[in-house]
Amino acid sequence: MSLQTEFEQFADNVKKIKTRPTDQELLDTYGLYKQAIFGDIHVDKPGMMDIKGKAKWEAWNSRKGMSKDDAMAAYITTAKGIINKYGM
Repeated sequence: MSLQTEFEQFADNVKKIKTRPTDQELLDTYGLYKQAIFGDIHVDKPGMMDIKGKAKWEAWNSRKGMSKDDAMAAYITTAKGIINKYGM
């Protein structure tokens, strides 16, 4: 199975977990997903009143410089951990 195919499978599977992951787990997967799909962040940082948007921006920005393949591999590892922890 190719890295891309496995990534897409885990991106779909992680949406089917039984219990909502922690905010930090969600931010980690969000940042890795965005880095894997789009590469380095290319949008302006949200204002200080947009707490959720700012947290998501920071999660993606923290992956800056990571290759798309490395981000996919890290996402798969993170998603496996979340699926094992919370079940599908």
